[in-house]
Amino acid sequence: MTQLSEDFDCPAAVTDGAYWLPFSANRRMKANPAPRIIARAKGPYYYTEAGEELFDTLSGLWCTPLGHGHPRIVEALKTQAETLDYCTAFQVTNPVTVRLAGRIAERAPQGLNHVFFANSGSESVDTALKIALGYHRLRGEGNRFRMIGREKGYHGVGFGGMSVGGIVPNRKMFASGMIPGVDHMRHTHDPAQMAFSRGQPTWGADRADDLERLVALHDASTIAAVIVEPMQGSSGVIVPPVGYLRRLREICTRHGILLIFDEVITGFGRMGANFAAERFGVTPDMIVFAKAITNGVVPMGGVIVSDEIYNTFMAGPPNAIEFCHGYTYSGHPLAAAVAHAVLDVMEEDAVLERVRTLEPVLEEAVHALRGLNLVSDIRNIGLAAAIDVVPVDGAPGARGLSIFEKGLESGLLLRCTGDTIAFGPPFISTPEQIHAMVDGVRRLIQAAD
Repeated sequence: MTQLSEDFDCPAAVTDGAYWLPFSANRRMKANPAPRIIARAKGPYYYTEAGEELFDTLSGLWCTPLGHGHPRIVEALKTQAETLDYCTAFQVTNPVTVRLAGRIAERAPQGLNHVFFANSGSESVDTALKIALGYHRLRGEGNRFRMIGREKGYHGVGFGGMSVGGIVPNRKMFASGMIPGVDHMRHTHDPAQMAFSRGQPTWGADRADDLERLVALHDASTIAAVIVEPMQGSSGVIVPPVGYLRRLREICTRHGILLIFDEVITGFGRMGANFAAERFGVTPDMIVFAKAITNGVVPMGGVIVSDEIYNTFMAGPPNAIEFCHGYTYSGHPLAAAVAHAVLDVMEEDAVLERVRTLEPVLEEAVHALRGLNLVSDIRNIGLAAAIDVVPVDGAPGARGLSIFEKGLESGLLLRCTGDTIAFGPPFISTPEQIHAMVDGVRRLIQAAD
């Protein structure tokens, strides 16, 4: 039996409501589902059921930078499915996953040589938080239980990641389920000081000293870890000020606090480097990754940890389980095979160099929109950028949603969060495609009311 019959009416099925879409205005979609139904994809484009072509302006959801339907990835998936389609990671393993851990560690900053696999960014964040708690407990510092996140931070939707995250709408409905002992540093985004910055803002490094305020409030002996996104993606491409991340590293080191970089968005190329840690010259104690490692084809995530953390866990009786944590699909062989293909393509096609070449193209294109009546700020770093548009009085987010819907009519699948338009085009994009993408957005903003 095929998954879809020829007479399946997808718009009608959406309207009927069996499918509950995540992070979506479901009732609004049900009113007009047809333009939002994607039937296929190839390269940097999606295609609707009606055959309309949509440029993928955010690489899926920051996760398909090599484009859709890449033949080497498809072949790797097919071959692995025929060879070893599933293998539990509990007490046994398989060659494709073991080799992948080594390849990822080779690309990580020096000293981060061990990889624990999960299946998404959310799972990986919660894994990193548990590793931090376990590490301190094994060292006789079980009193270190507090986690420090940051305002506007996004770390997935697990209860741990939601708790350290700082996006209010993601938190308020679930306030009763927040994990205890969490606090937040101030975010670094101040348009009055850094509007229309190109690359890293020169203002704001001292915002890292907000961590010292929390250390003074809670005492360092109670704080296990600080988790930040090097570049905050989901809240609208908030770029770290020059020196900010280095200052965080210094404060954490001085107080014995672990520093976790959430690189779910920035890992594997988005910053023109394997990791943002490399781009910004700061080495954390753990790196969380997901998304681009498999080009979005098969879910996979993980945590890269330092030798110090890993070796601390490798203690006690040799027959004991050192870390009572894991998932049914940890290190799934299909995901691992796809990840190998992704890394192969990135190496052989010099993808990181391509990203570095495209970065100034995107920068010049988006900053050319400065001066439009509704544009209040523009930011960029790596192959990522964002444009803030002035909200409709009394209806925040309405203008962004309208621009998103109009984009579907003009060949663009946009990512609008509130009144911010975020860009993360595929690494395989041409300069012409990037200029066409931004020109299309220019017309949408000019036509917005």
